[in-house]
Amino acid sequence: MTLKERARKGEITEEMKKAAEEEGVSPEYIREGIANGTIVITKNRLRKNIKIVPIGKGLRVKVNVNLGTSPDHIDYEEEMCKARVALNNGADTIMDLSIAGDIDGFRKKLIEEIPLPLGTVPVYQAAIEVENRGGRIQDMSVDDFLGAIQKHAEDGVDYMTVHVGVTQVVAERLKHTRRFMDVVSRGGSIILSWMRYNKKENPLYEHFDKLLEIAREYDVTLSLGDGLRPGAIVDASDGPQFQELILLGELTEKAWDAGVQVIIEGPGHIPLDQIEANILLEKSLCHGAPFYVLGPVVLDVAPGYDHITGAIGGAVAALAGADFLCYVTPAEHLRLPSVEDVKEGLIATRIAALAADTARRHPKIWKWNEEMAYYRKHLKWGDQIRIAIDPEKAREYRQSIPVHDPETCTMCGELCAIKLSRESKKETEKAGV
Repeated sequence: MTLKERARKGEITEEMKKAAEEEGVSPEYIREGIANGTIVITKNRLRKNIKIVPIGKGLRVKVNVNLGTSPDHIDYEEEMCKARVALNNGADTIMDLSIAGDIDGFRKKLIEEIPLPLGTVPVYQAAIEVENRGGRIQDMSVDDFLGAIQKHAEDGVDYMTVHVGVTQVVAERLKHTRRFMDVVSRGGSIILSWMRYNKKENPLYEHFDKLLEIAREYDVTLSLGDGLRPGAIVDASDGPQFQELILLGELTEKAWDAGVQVIIEGPGHIPLDQIEANILLEKSLCHGAPFYVLGPVVLDVAPGYDHITGAIGGAVAALAGADFLCYVTPAEHLRLPSVEDVKEGLIATRIAALAADTARRHPKIWKWNEEMAYYRKHLKWGDQIRIAIDPEKAREYRQSIPVHDPETCTMCGELCAIKLSRESKKETEKAGV
């Protein structure tokens, strides 16, 4: 049985117990959430050394890091370094989006060495392999599509993005919609190109039952991809985007009936005033399934700073009910991210998630904030740095300019408000006033 099927039968598994302990909730809360689809635990049944990461309603907002090779830059050690940076800086999951080199070998190395849930987009590899055989994307067979999914599942991948909502009906709607950016999803564009050339239905949609069989066999969580997500602010919340979302809601119920866990992927570029509506609509149309958003990016004119535009959108989305944020790096829209870009993007997105968790009064996150306030009140600089989200950067800033008084910082010096307040209080108490 899959984890979802066990939850429906009332069984509380070890994974559910670990998830409950991590979140500070009851095991029954986790079990009930998995049973009704509002919580998932992304874990392939073949994975052994893996962190249990529950995602969904009432839980801490989770953060994903994307990495992987490209045709212009194949450096496996650099990508592994990115994975280790993600692990050491609080990422909850990793997605391998490799599209060049030894894709199989690198994926297996990630699974062996990084104990975080791993996600992939199998259609990328299917497209690359047919091109390596001298063919084109349009030449892919149904076996190519499903074979890549089977291979990733057998290797131990925990969750997969599958663009099942890019159908002939949705594609027809797109033709009659005035979009500036057309299709910006790599997976969505691969499927759409295949459909347009072959004049056939999306193989992943047409053979969704077979896809569910593979997912059920390995207990893989399906992340239903947003192939028609808006790639520009001016395209947000249009007909094709929402038509695809309606279809994903229908397929969610079909997956649940098969005992398969589901995540819904959400849009990437949305103006601030539309974010809450997008979240609420997904929760309604997709029956409360966990929502996974890229950013969302709230401004199109800030290349080089999109980790900030994404963090702003992520905080608003998470507060409105998004459960899972995909990080955005400073390199977004410009190039493959460096190791440092990965850290910058991860920390920015974690800040967004933690801001929402704080506003939602998550007990562990609220306590963390209280602890920092205590150390600041008592001018305990070492402890402030120790519990900071990025101790290395905090320490670097603290030590960059020498202080005359170790209790203060170089911003205020002798006019430190906390120190002045503390000393004046002591004098007042001593005087009996």
